[in-house]
Amino acid sequence: MDQSETPLLDALDQYHRLDRYGFSPPGHRQGRGADPRVKKVLGLDTFRSDVLASGGLDDRKSGNGYLSRAEQLMAEAVGAEQAFFSTCGSSLSVKAAMMAVAGNDPGGLLVGRDSHKSIVAGLIFSGVTPRWITPRWDEEMHFSHPPSPDQVRATWEKYPDAAGALIVSPSPYGTCADLEGIAKVCHERGKPLIVDEAWGAHLPFHDDLPTWAMDAGADICVVSVHKMGAGFEQGSVYHLQGDLVDGAHLSACADLLMTTSPNVMIYSAIDGWRRQMVEHGAELLGDALQLARRTRDRIAAIDGPTVLEDRLLGEEASHDLDRLQILLDVSELGVSGYQCSDWLREHCRLDLGMTDHRRILATLSMADDEGTTDRLVAALESLSQAAESFDPPPKMYLPSPGELQLDSVMSPRDAFFGRAEMVDAGRAAGRIAAEQITPYPPGIPAVVPGERLDDAVVDYLRSGVNAGMVIPDATDTSLEKFRVVAEG
Repeated sequence: MDQSETPLLDALDQYHRLDRYGFSPPGHRQGRGADPRVKKVLGLDTFRSDVLASGGLDDRKSGNGYLSRAEQLMAEAVGAEQAFFSTCGSSLSVKAAMMAVAGNDPGGLLVGRDSHKSIVAGLIFSGVTPRWITPRWDEEMHFSHPPSPDQVRATWEKYPDAAGALIVSPSPYGTCADLEGIAKVCHERGKPLIVDEAWGAHLPFHDDLPTWAMDAGADICVVSVHKMGAGFEQGSVYHLQGDLVDGAHLSACADLLMTTSPNVMIYSAIDGWRRQMVEHGAELLGDALQLARRTRDRIAAIDGPTVLEDRLLGEEASHDLDRLQILLDVSELGVSGYQCSDWLREHCRLDLGMTDHRRILATLSMADDEGTTDRLVAALESLSQAAESFDPPPKMYLPSPGELQLDSVMSPRDAFFGRAEMVDAGRAAGRIAAEQITPYPPGIPAVVPGERLDDAVVDYLRSGVNAGMVIPDATDTSLEKFRVVAEG
């Protein structure tokens, strides 16, 4: 295929050149009806490119095949057999993959317990039973690493009838699993591997990045183009290869969840980014990796923050690392990651992608240059000097790995949709959670519906909220009360 093509982007350009006009949604009519105050902020071109997908950009039968052609080009570009675009983020894509593999299978699905909340939402929607794979745990750092092939094998031995396995790699911290080893373990049993690779859209386009899931042998992988690529927010692609998953069924599962009004701009940006990566990705990502190396060295010279790299890798740690993700431990400064993130936003106008009780994360991309990284380094130097004036961070209770591993006693679906009640935090231990409770970012639930709460996790979450942790999905975000399954 001619990878210089951009079927969706070219169709949108043609739409403008032909001066098409639709007596159909969107009601703003390419911006004619939009409030001038809104257009001043968003720009007229934004509205001009917000057109109907079928019966607008394409005809009512999608007879020109712009989307299907763009998906075929993407699949060829990354070495997958099929690719599917989504304008509802990887949150939708991963749910579709889960449903296609295990939607009606009584054996359930092997799922890494370090999974994103969107995966837990998929369990709730579908009724799929999770067979949890326990991640490796660094107790000193209070940090989890992706599961190893041996851990996946042990979970298969415990649940041999599971329909497949789902692994998250890279993690939101940039740490990566041994996907090749895990895929081999799954395929020995004739079962598919789904990889939530939301943070890895860029991986196919440079050899010095961690192994791309399709190259590692995964059957389905899901990527978020907006995270490490150059797409708009919500832009996602899920890829398929092999014969263990029916592509038509996968597409049908996505259709159940997908909007019937997809955003053409999101589609077109994915299309254009694929062309950019095929033509210039190796150069752009190579430059970004060199910039990341220099930036890591410069940050390492600052007194206080510790650049985490070798500490994250090893036999009992992560298999690989995306070094565009610069993870910093700030505990030597005597402050919390929450305090550092808030200070950098207020005083340096810099926003960070991930924060926890002792770490902050700066994510670099191919868009960064010496100017943006100079700004980051200068801000961290200022933070190092200012940290001594911070109030001591509130104490957090940090449970042991065993205490964090809650017992699953009901399916997530039954617990979430069943009768529930709110109880005071002091009476929550011993009760079955009817909600997911997720420190965000990175968005990995500490509590999944159907798990039995214990004092350790309740204390961890409540002390975390007091220290600056954000829990957006709890019914009571202050965690004064917990939503639990009603007794009787």
